[in-house]
Amino acid sequence: MRQLSVTTNNKKILLVDDEQGIIDSISIVLKRRGYYCEGTTNPLDAVEKVRNEHFDLIILDYLMVPIHGDEVVRRIRKFNSELYILLLTGYKELVPPLETIRALDIQGYCEKSACFDQLLLLVESAFKSINMMGTIKQFRDGLNIILQAVPRIYQLQPLGNILEDILSELLPLFSSENAFILVDSIPDQYDSRKSIFRGIGKYKAEISDFMPMLDSQLLENIGRAKIAKEVVRVPAGIILPLVNDYSECIGVIYVESAEVSMEEMSEGYKLMEIFSTQAASSLTNAFLHSMLNMKNSELNRTYDQLRIRYMDTIEALRQVVDARDEYTCGHSDRVSYYCVEIGKALGLNEKEIELVRVAGLFHDVGKMGITDDILMKNDKLDVREYEEIKKHPMRGARILSAISIFREIVPIVKCHHERIDGKGYPEGLKGDEIPYLARILSIADAFDAMMSDRHYRTKLDLESATNQLVEGAGTQFDADMVHKFVSMLDNYQYIEKKLTPPE
Repeated sequence: MRQLSVTTNNKKILLVDDEQGIIDSISIVLKRRGYYCEGTTNPLDAVEKVRNEHFDLIILDYLMVPIHGDEVVRRIRKFNSELYILLLTGYKELVPPLETIRALDIQGYCEKSACFDQLLLLVESAFKSINMMGTIKQFRDGLNIILQAVPRIYQLQPLGNILEDILSELLPLFSSENAFILVDSIPDQYDSRKSIFRGIGKYKAEISDFMPMLDSQLLENIGRAKIAKEVVRVPAGIILPLVNDYSECIGVIYVESAEVSMEEMSEGYKLMEIFSTQAASSLTNAFLHSMLNMKNSELNRTYDQLRIRYMDTIEALRQVVDARDEYTCGHSDRVSYYCVEIGKALGLNEKEIELVRVAGLFHDVGKMGITDDILMKNDKLDVREYEEIKKHPMRGARILSAISIFREIVPIVKCHHERIDGKGYPEGLKGDEIPYLARILSIADAFDAMMSDRHYRTKLDLESATNQLVEGAGTQFDADMVHKFVSMLDNYQYIEKKLTPPE
């Protein structure tokens, strides 16, 4: 077996072919183009190598002994869904059917040839895709960090703790250890002004020792970020302005990170802006609660601004969930509509109808933390993937718990996948243990899911969806609510017309 050293950019290729000559030939061609690889003639060894080592790309033959290439891929996919796979074949007529290639998530295949141009193009394209997916994963993970951080930085606690929380949550996005936050022009209860500073890493110091650490160029860029209210990239890091709910810049966050390029940060700026906005709002919230002499009317006005900003953020995130997948686009809006109609049929009061309406809009916000390979998988989820999906009600509840305006919809969102028979999640509640409004949301969510196309199946017709609701009455769903909802569906053509967006 031939083995070459790992490439300097940490990308590894595994070649699998039961002919050593083929491995040697491909290795020579790849080495000339700057690629490095490991090779094996035993397909069973290849499965174990992928299990125990990291590879970015595998190129394997189809016809091998003791198992063919498709079986190698099938075994690998049981524990690795991200590996990029190219299939080689010397016999075009023996290539696996397209359905098999799709089901195994094989990204490409080509015929063996003395000319390796096609293979080289596929390898080049593969690494472009791998790099792109790496960037997407980086920023997806970054957004997940922000979602987890927002509730914590909104909690009322000493200002120093809030500042440290903001910095500690931001550092992983840049793989950095050094950062500081500088907040100024904040009026205290005597209407005077003061600056607040907190550093981490090498900037962990008193403000008197900290200021000499800033050179004139960095100070100038800090001023530029504050005046323009825009993220500024400097040679050694990123400056994020803290813009509050009145569009006033109350300070900056600086994160030292020379490793991040402008190209890599083009999408990351959006994440940074979301985070810095939430940081500014959380600081404003803390300042307001420390101002004992502030007039109640002004306090209420500012709280309303905080509430609106937070609601806008949650709404934006909710729309991102829908936009990630064309199959679920508009799902939350439709669920919200069904919730309202069921609520009316049950005789709920105006407040209860508003609660279930908002819960319908935000019920899937916790899915922001779920990776695309699970959320948009074309076939049945395995146990691990399903367990990850089952976390979204609790995640959504935590996100919405960050501000008191949402406290009454938190249990509705958290419990919308509970079942009457106790076999639901996340807590296995049953019967009347499940909040009344969550039982409404459960029916609305299930019905729209059945009436919508999904990656793994086409939508059901109205009769089939209705029958499934009726079959689940008393076990999965509240029987009385199902009866009310099914009665409403006699006018489904009218409902469908209302839910169809204008062209």
